[in-house]
Amino acid sequence: MPIYTTDNIRIVHNLHYDWTGWTETKKIEFPPSTHSAIESCRQLWNEEGLRLESYQVKKDQIQCLFEVNPRVSPIFCSARSKGRLQYALRKCGTPVPFSRRTCLRSLGDNTREIVRNYLKKQAGKSDYVDSRFKEWLEQFNLEFKNTDLKEPEHASHGLYWYNLHFVIVVFDRRFPMTLAESFARVRDNCIRIGKENACSLAEISIMPDHIHMGLRGNKEQAPEDIALNFLNGLSMAFGNNRCWSEECYLGTYSEYSLEKIR
Repeated sequence: MPIYTTDNIRIVHNLHYDWTGWTETKKIEFPPSTHSAIESCRQLWNEEGLRLESYQVKKDQIQCLFEVNPRVSPIFCSARSKGRLQYALRKCGTPVPFSRRTCLRSLGDNTREIVRNYLKKQAGKSDYVDSRFKEWLEQFNLEFKNTDLKEPEHASHGLYWYNLHFVIVVFDRRFPMTLAESFARVRDNCIRIGKENACSLAEISIMPDHIHMGLRGNKEQAPEDIALNFLNGLSMAFGNNRCWSEECYLGTYSEYSLEKIR
């Protein structure tokens, strides 16, 4: 039985998806009723965990910014955005053929560069007295060059930028990890868990009392699923013990900040 479940974890989160859809061709334009159609979807989206924060309608393009809960995957967001809009426009008497291609970008208050630099500086900004320990910690601040979060994941139905900043805390901060073997085990198992779940680590910073990860998520998995995969996988690596706090943090980010999109 997994130690961590949807019933016993608490995810502090800041999750936003920016979805873009197009008409089938540039010759087809969205009608004036599009604004009414979007507003009619607002409550239904909200019930499904997608709170519409803002939107923009151009001739052949719709862009919707959602604040989402941790149970919403990028695939679900794309499907519900497009599906509900198509139905609402038909109901308005103005059906519009949508293109199969869509685009979804994760967004946050911080850009990718800010998150990347924050993770790189974790060991240096720690308040440990022994400077040699800080230097030793640097080996567990890793950057994975093969994961380029600037580039989207290409799918048959569109493009996805699904970048997550994930933070796990040890179960009891009074008893942090201190053995070199523990740090190496965390590192190796984070890499393993990511590969097994089609998530790609971009950066990882392992500290004695917490772990930071910057990663490209599996677009079919909600942030909550990804958190559970890592929490349970890392607990198994330490004898299926409750090593980690039930409270963790998940935030989305990208090349652009939320403020710029707004």
